[in-house]
Amino acid sequence: MLPYFQLIFGFIIIIKGADFLVDGSSSLARRLKISDLAIGLTVVAFGTSTPELFVNVIASLKGNTDIAIANVLGSNIANILLILGVSSIIRPLSVTKGTVWKEIPFSLLAAIVLGLMANDRFIDKNGVSILTRIDGLVLMSFFVIFLYYSFSIAKEIDGMDNQIPSKEYGLMKSVLRVALGLAGLAFGAQWVVDGAIRLALKFGISQTLIGLTIVALGTSLPELATSTVAAYKGNADIAVGNVVGSNIFNIFFVLGVSGTINPIPFHGRNNIDIGMVIFASLLLFTFMFTGKKRSIDRWEGILSLVLYGVYLVFQITWR
Repeated sequence: MLPYFQLIFGFIIIIKGADFLVDGSSSLARRLKISDLAIGLTVVAFGTSTPELFVNVIASLKGNTDIAIANVLGSNIANILLILGVSSIIRPLSVTKGTVWKEIPFSLLAAIVLGLMANDRFIDKNGVSILTRIDGLVLMSFFVIFLYYSFSIAKEIDGMDNQIPSKEYGLMKSVLRVALGLAGLAFGAQWVVDGAIRLALKFGISQTLIGLTIVALGTSLPELATSTVAAYKGNADIAVGNVVGSNIFNIFFVLGVSGTINPIPFHGRNNIDIGMVIFASLLLFTFMFTGKKRSIDRWEGILSLVLYGVYLVFQITWR
């Protein structure tokens, strides 16, 4: 099979698998009398980031660490510049004070922590920089802190109930949908990783470039769908919170799990992408104080899209 068809079919299976997993898990949670609030913060929130998680797990198991790193960094850049850019053009996004002073800075902290862990050779004067299993466990510990914070403020998020699947299935159907969702994610991720490797070999380009662009954009499709629909419906907290939460999830949990499975070596060129994640996070924070306060205006969304386009052109010509 041609590698690009393998990638396309892999993404379709991953996205459908995530839908099945969210629907089945939500239904199962309701049957177990778990609150909608808990479902929204766990099943639904994790559902939009499961593509990145499964692609990274498969890539780590295969030893394709370049794809694992690039997928997370590329997804985080696309989340802020592309997804929030598109969402704010649909409708300007006004957010709460907590998002400005707690959640966005926390996502910035995630990028900075990763930047420090990725530069052992400069900080400790070692010959190689690597995300060790201990680093992976530290990242997951940060994620537990974020999860605790999310539960503490969840009731303040307007529109969360609209994001929770309302259909409830029988016990066997719920379990079957969860099983099919997990199988689809695993199978689709396998195809995406294999397709990305074959595409890189076929055209003589790096796995990092494939991971930063095609793989990252493909795994960010659930976030794009969630945030644009939320923006259209006027649920700005969901639109922004989905992106910021996904960025935190990607670094602290996805890379944490990936690093625990298989230590991930970092190359000097990865610093450009980490720097771009930090820059995009700082830009998002700055937007909260330009134009209308605590809001991403349409002109800021257009600027974000232009910057993302420049970044893609730079990556394609430089790599």
